[in-house]
Amino acid sequence: MKKLILLAGVLTATAAYSQTEVVTGVTMGKDYGVVYTLPQTQIEIVVKANRVKYTPGEFCKYADRYLRLTGVSAEPETYWELNGITVRSAGMPNADATYFVKLKDKTVAPLIELTPDGLIKSINVPYTKEAAPKTATTPTTPPTKTVNPRDFLTEEILMAGSTAKMAELVAKEIYNIRDSKNALLRGQADNTPSDGQQLKIMLDNLNLQEDAMTKMFSGTRDKEERTFTFRITPDKEMTNVVAFRFSTKLGVVPNDDLAGNPYYLSVKDLHTVKLPTEDDGKKKKDLEGIAYNVPGQALVTLTDGKKKLYEGELPVTQFGTKEYLAPILFNKNSTIKVYFNPSTGALLKVDREESGGK
Repeated sequence: MKKLILLAGVLTATAAYSQTEVVTGVTMGKDYGVVYTLPQTQIEIVVKANRVKYTPGEFCKYADRYLRLTGVSAEPETYWELNGITVRSAGMPNADATYFVKLKDKTVAPLIELTPDGLIKSINVPYTKEAAPKTATTPTTPPTKTVNPRDFLTEEILMAGSTAKMAELVAKEIYNIRDSKNALLRGQADNTPSDGQQLKIMLDNLNLQEDAMTKMFSGTRDKEERTFTFRITPDKEMTNVVAFRFSTKLGVVPNDDLAGNPYYLSVKDLHTVKLPTEDDGKKKKDLEGIAYNVPGQALVTLTDGKKKLYEGELPVTQFGTKEYLAPILFNKNSTIKVYFNPSTGALLKVDREESGGK
């Protein structure tokens, strides 16, 4: 609500032709204006991992003997596996870079649009309410039915006198299915359909049967994907800082949990932005205007200690500097439109719109 009141003040002052003044920090009192914040960069690491529940098959002990499936365990277990890692830069409000746009009389003042976090987004750009995200229109698919492999077993298999015999007969049935598929694909089966769609249906049914019966030997693995997000603020260069840890038993754990294996983050300043000298800093301190970031580039690397999982260049505001748009830009007979990157606070574009000679 506070943000809406401030913006209303800007609109009122604009109608009365007010002057723009920018000072650092939040100003108390009766001045109309807008408080905005520049972002600082955090390195965001998004980790996707699967929680896998393994259930042994009924004939797991005979997997190697009849199907040559090696390494099949007879014990149920639950474990984790990494499914993907994404590294990117993210902007967060910087409490040390907060500014107040104060409005005075007799000059045109800018209209400032902010993000919900108070980060500067644009100046003098018509506000357009962001449309609510559309609900996905993908067709609803019915839940997958669990296939019972016993529905495909013949009378001979079901009447077998021992588990070993039943396993042998099921294995033979699997090999028969494979032979049938090969015959259909080669056009050698007596009942090979001439219609391609009908052939696909027959092959799909045979694949379903083969998969269900094979799982009686190999077992089943039910996977549940989970997402974990970590953010690290690089105030300076970093080398092999533990970002998070991963354990096959516990999954993704915090960086201080020694139960997991560490994953290391390194951030190297590429010095793409010339930092201001002491004299430049004094000049900027006395300058009034709209502040914005000039982010530097950093080489970001994520490893597991042996191999690189990510390496790329990302913008980091802490390795850059701040510049200012002079207030005189907004006090002319033309409207200056300014666009910023809300994630970095960088200047994207400046446009001039003539006011018709007024």
